[in-house]
Amino acid sequence: MPQGRFITLEGGEGAGKTTQARLLSEALLALGLAVLRTREPGGAPGAEFLRNLLLREALDWSADAETLLHFAARAEHVEKTIRPALAAGLWVVCDRFADSTMAYQGYGQGADRATIATLTGLLRIVPDLTLVLDASDAVAVARQIERGADADRYERLDALFHARVRQGFRDIAAAAPERCAVIQADGPVAQVHETIMRTLRARLALPGVAPP
Repeated sequence: MPQGRFITLEGGEGAGKTTQARLLSEALLALGLAVLRTREPGGAPGAEFLRNLLLREALDWSADAETLLHFAARAEHVEKTIRPALAAGLWVVCDRFADSTMAYQGYGQGADRATIATLTGLLRIVPDLTLVLDASDAVAVARQIERGADADRYERLDALFHARVRQGFRDIAAAAPERCAVIQADGPVAQVHETIMRTLRARLALPGVAPP
């Protein structure tokens, strides 16, 4: 059985990751691929339990504690969900992965970036492609307001925090151009999706689809 592929979507609040992960999964399914769409933090029972602690509970975690909680959830997600799916030949589309911890905890909250990089290496898994959705501050805020759901802990943090996170994602993408592709995400949903599909055709071999 052929090994699956691992695609992650990254970016700040309001960048459109969840919508684009859904559209990408649907497009891959339409090509006849077996697809698993998942998310972080979460994606496995234990990881979903930690997600609630990280996003919903009104606890003031230290940056180091928060980092370790994210990696505990991630380790569970990788071993219980992602690695088995890839071994079964599925294409895994994940809404956030380790780059989010580097951007949010490393850049945003000041946790040690070298430690985050070491913990990422211990996972022994690297995405085949990371799509970094970059939305302007005005568009990101407007989308969060339009969404109307209760804000989680990260969404409630100040503009300076989110500026550091956005710069973090840009730096991550610049440091790993062979893995990462920055997607300008201010435009309409369909336009952003088409950009993502063009990027996939250029970066990965899609069945029955010639590269551009």
